[in-house]
Parts: sequence; structure tokens; C-alpha cells
Amino acid sequence: MSHSTKNIEDLFDFAKILGQQTEFQEILRLVAHQSAQSLKADLALILMLNPDTRKTVKTIIKDGKYIEQKAYQDIHIYVGGWIINHQKHFLSRNLQKDDRFIKGLFDHVQIQSVAGVPLIIEGTIIGALMLLYRKSSDFLNSDLLHTLDHIAAISVPFLRNAQKIREYFISSLPDSSLVAKYNNAGLYGKSSRFIEMLHAIEAATAVDTRVLLIGKTGTGKELIAKAIHNFSARAEYPFIATNCGAIPNTLLESEFFGHTKGAFTGAHTERQGLFLKANHGTLFLDEINNLPLDMQSKFLRVIEDGQIRPIGSDTVTETNVRIIAASSTPLKELVDAKLFREDLFYRIHVYPIYVPDLSERQEDIPLLAEHFLRYYARQQKKKANHLHEEVIDYIKQRTWEGNVRELENFIERIVTVTPPTDQIINSSRFPTELKKEFENYRLETKSTRQSRPLKAQLDQYETEIIKSALIESDWNRSKAARKLHISEGDIRYKIDKLNISKPDAE
Repeated sequence: MSHSTKNIEDLFDFAKILGQQTEFQEILRLVAHQSAQSLKADLALILMLNPDTRKTVKTIIKDGKYIEQKAYQDIHIYVGGWIINHQKHFLSRNLQKDDRFIKGLFDHVQIQSVAGVPLIIEGTIIGALMLLYRKSSDFLNSDLLHTLDHIAAISVPFLRNAQKIREYFISSLPDSSLVAKYNNAGLYGKSSRFIEMLHAIEAATAVDTRVLLIGKTGTGKELIAKAIHNFSARAEYPFIATNCGAIPNTLLESEFFGHTKGAFTGAHTERQGLFLKANHGTLFLDEINNLPLDMQSKFLRVIEDGQIRPIGSDTVTETNVRIIAASSTPLKELVDAKLFREDLFYRIHVYPIYVPDLSERQEDIPLLAEHFLRYYARQQKKKANHLHEEVIDYIKQRTWEGNVRELENFIERIVTVTPPTDQIINSSRFPTELKKEFENYRLETKSTRQSRPLKAQLDQYETEIIKSALIESDWNRSKAARKLHISEGDIRYKIDKLNISKPDAE
């Protein structure tokens, strides 16, 4: 396949994916991602003009996720403004020395080069598409702008339809419905980063293309892959998951492609490989970064031709498998280090979804912890159904290197050592090695609290006592009042005064 033919095929695939989207934010993300991926940019930036207000919608994408806009605000304003005002292509290999702008304007921005094109439809300018590079190179030339122009031409009708919210634009699920839908798939959260990820997952279920999940270990990538499969058109067919790093190199080819009887020493029976087991369904390749280079070459051939040949066989078999890959190591870094094939990277990096770690979604930690608590309490036939407030504060600030997987393991361990009748789990149930860490946290917290006004400290202390009593009484105010030896009128007054409310999950 020639390079130009491959580029045309990639653009057709891109147009097909856009045609299946209904959500404006997801279209923005995909356009930015495709532009950066195709033209090897560090960042992609889109500035859109609202057709009614002519105000701007800004977004900036790196590795398939939205990132902080503040650092690139001047590029948004001045470079995007220049492209929109002049309705011309823009190319600057050294933005800091570009005499189209005031000297020193971009000295604080760690971007050396920018390429951009206007987004125009029916003679009307609706925005600008820009690529940002930390370093300059000969790659930044008129050919790059020509390709970027092609991407813009394909993208702009979809951006226009979505932005105007006309008859072609179908409203997406409201956030509450989206959260409920994916709760049933085992994905729990309510933070903005989590909701953002759910929208990307929802969009991926509507298209039948390769997906790359980008995120640290323990963030739930297999659950996400399974959710994409279960809500897609392939749901009635198999979902096969495997960890590429857990298979010995000598067995990789047999594992994925199968073998015939007698193909090699020890091959006593015929074996069907994972590609055939997943036929018409989805094959999830976790930690694809662990594949050796020779196996990467064979994977590339299967992805491009849709054919496999078991070891020892002369027969080629057609397969129709959707690939969802995941890596906890950035594949682009491995490509740069010559440890991962660039052509395979671009074949699987079609629809990227960034999976945030717990440090990026701290708001979700108590919700996840309570979910795991209820699950393991039911499994172990125990009455524990709440974590003490001090424990919740602790797990929210703690670093979870293993992310959701580590948090789940932590909750399972403390449920295991909790007496069957205890309803609230406090720090006394912590694993021995974590008790010292918790005590250090408690001392630091106490020091911080002592610097606060006395009334604030007393209110917080009283809130914790009343809330604990309410939880132990299943939020029955009369029972809680009797437990605290106060009148029901007093507890009602204190609940209102201290703004104590029953969480939605309870």
C-alpha cells in the first residue's frame, strides 16, 4: 500500500467516524486528535465561533484528552484571531520571533512552531484549527498545511451541524442518565473528568473502529473495554481479553493465531487462537506495549488484511475482530525510542480515550470506596455499610499508585478484618502497615485544625458525632436522638444548623 493511498484511507476512516458522532465536544476532540496524530503535533488546538453569538469555544487536546487551556490562552487569542481575521493559512517555525505579533508576546509559551488553517463553510468562517510543536523542523512546510487543510475540509461540515444544533444534531444522553447507564457496567464516578471519559466511551460504542485506552495501571481499562463492547453492535459476539505482558514470548503466536496438531513439539491437539475466538466480537489487548517487535509486525498484518494463518497451517482464515488496545506506558514514547512500531501505533491509535487516574478524580474516591464496601460486605455476609468520616478524609488525600485496583484491595482487606456486626468501619480496622501512616495523617490534620477558629472546630466535631449516630440509626432522627440522649427537636435543629444531609447513595 502506497503512502498516499494509506493517507486517503485514513481520511475516509476519519470521515466515517465523524459521521457517526452526535456530540459537539466529542467531534472537537476527534478532529483535534486526528490532526495531531496525522501531522505529529505535540498539541492540537481548535477555536470555534458560535454561529449565533460569535463568541468562541476553545479546546486543546493532547493524547486524546482535554488539558489545561490557560498556558496556551495567548495562542488561542492571537494566532487563532489572526487566522480568523485574515482567513488564511498560518505557519510559523519560530513563534517567539514572528514579526506578525508584538515582541515578547509568546516568550512564556513553551511552543516554538504553530501551523493553522481557517475552518470555512459556505464562505463563512466558523473557526480555526491549529497544531502546536515544541520544536521546529523541516516537516513544517506547505505540504503539512495542505494535509491539515484536507482534515479541516472533512471536519467543518460536522462541526457546523453540531454547533448550530440543527435537525442533524441529536442530543446526547444527559449526564445523570450516562452515569446510571455505566454504573450498570461497573464504572462508578461523578467527577468532571469521569463524565468527560464517559462521553468518549459512549461515542466509541457508536463506531466500529479500533480504540486505544490511555491511562495508568489499575484505572479500570478492561472494564471500559468491556463496556464499549457490550453497548456496541458487536455485543452478541465474544469479548476476549488478554494481557500481552502475561504471555511468554515463545507462546505469543500460538496464543493469538492458533496452531495445528503436530505443528511443533508439544502441539498434541489443534488450538484456536484468540483472533478466531473473538471473531465478529472484540479482542481487548491490555498492555500492548509488551509485544515484542516481531509480533508487532504480525499484528500489523492481521489488522491491515483481516487474515490469520495458524502455526503449521497453509490455510488463511478471514477474521472480523474489533481491536481495543490499552497501555499504561505512553506508546508514542516507545515509538520514539524504537521499541514500538510507528505503523502499528497509528493503526491502533484511531480512537483514543484517556482514562484519568484517582489523583485526577479525587471526588470519586468516596463513591468508589462505598461501592466496594457494600460489595465485599455482602460477599462476606457482614453488616458494614459505611466508612467513618475520618477514614473517608484519609483515603481522599492518600496517593493510590495502583489506582482503583489498589483502592478496591484496601477496602476488601479492611472489610475482611471487620467484625460481622460493625456497621461503620474506622481506622482501627486498617492493615497494620497502614496504621502508622494513618496516625501521621491524623497528627497533621489535628495540627491544621488547631489553627482554625474554635467555633469551626466545634461545629465539625459536632457534625461528625451527629452524622455517625444518624448512620448507625439508618438515618432515623428519633433513634439517633435517643442514642445521643437529646430531644428529637434538638437533633432536628442541629441537623438544619450544621447542614447535615443524607448522601444520595445511602
